[in-house]
Amino acid sequence: MNPRIHLAWVMGLLGVIIAAPRAIAQDKMSIGLSSVSALHSAMWVAEQKGFYRKHGIEAEVIVTGQGGVAGISALLANDIQIVSSAGDLLVAAALRGGDTVMAAGVVNKGLQRILTKPEIKSPADLKGKRVGVTRIGAVSHVVLQMMLQRWKMSLNDVQVMQVGSSPNMLVSLDKNGIDAAVLTIPSMFVAEDRGYRVLIDMADTDIYYLHTMIGTTRNYIKGNRDKVVRFLKGFLEGLAYVKQNKKESLDIVKKKLRIGPEQEHNLERSVELLSMKYYEQVPYPSLRGVETVLGFVEKDNPKAKGADPKSFVDDSLLREIEASGFVKALYAK
Repeated sequence: MNPRIHLAWVMGLLGVIIAAPRAIAQDKMSIGLSSVSALHSAMWVAEQKGFYRKHGIEAEVIVTGQGGVAGISALLANDIQIVSSAGDLLVAAALRGGDTVMAAGVVNKGLQRILTKPEIKSPADLKGKRVGVTRIGAVSHVVLQMMLQRWKMSLNDVQVMQVGSSPNMLVSLDKNGIDAAVLTIPSMFVAEDRGYRVLIDMADTDIYYLHTMIGTTRNYIKGNRDKVVRFLKGFLEGLAYVKQNKKESLDIVKKKLRIGPEQEHNLERSVELLSMKYYEQVPYPSLRGVETVLGFVEKDNPKAKGADPKSFVDDSLLREIEASGFVKALYAK
């Protein structure tokens, strides 16, 4: 072999060996999800498609459950570094002195519809009727209050029934236990197919509510800003993939949710709804949504009154990513 060629070959091999550990090295992050739901489609797609690893993040995605409360506790204990949870919980934690902050949004508006028996044709017809929510104080209960306020009504105008889960509400509707229910995906699709009337769809209103946010702590951002930026880049790629590759995304989510063939149609409707109406290319947390949450919290927590909505959000990381042209490139493909 020509000595020069041999030297070049050896130097090239050494370069690969030296660079390899750098390429393989990944920063570990634990991500907590509030539930097992199509709502988290972008997060799961980003994990399964390797978008986090692409940006040097070895993401462990776990379901914390308990409506997000367990996730907030795990975040504050640094057992997880990122949580995807209801924004009102993140705001409430911050008001209690917790270090929580919202870095991005998943869904900035309520993902609920109020469905009623066919004979209830207007909000006025709802007076005196039994309306099902999962539990008092849950998102479904808050959404009901927001809708009643819009209709110049109050909780005293209806009978609020704690039913448990959305599937339980469907059973109660069928058995005449309630007259209306605040439902989310996929149960709202099942109710529609059974002939129940959509009285209001939160997606069609101008009401912003922090349904699901990506939260972390200010202290974690301070010490690991680059990691959080790279995590967000992976998540943004997941969002873009869901919006641009519906079938492939559906296959990933279907496996994650372990659903049967009879449930596939409603899962497809859920992913379609999220990608078309809820997932944003640059998902900044909605300050109007923070205002909405503070308005509901202030009667139980005086600290919420007069609180600056901006103090619950750190959108500087997303702004940095957007300014770099990263998001624009994702949608230019």
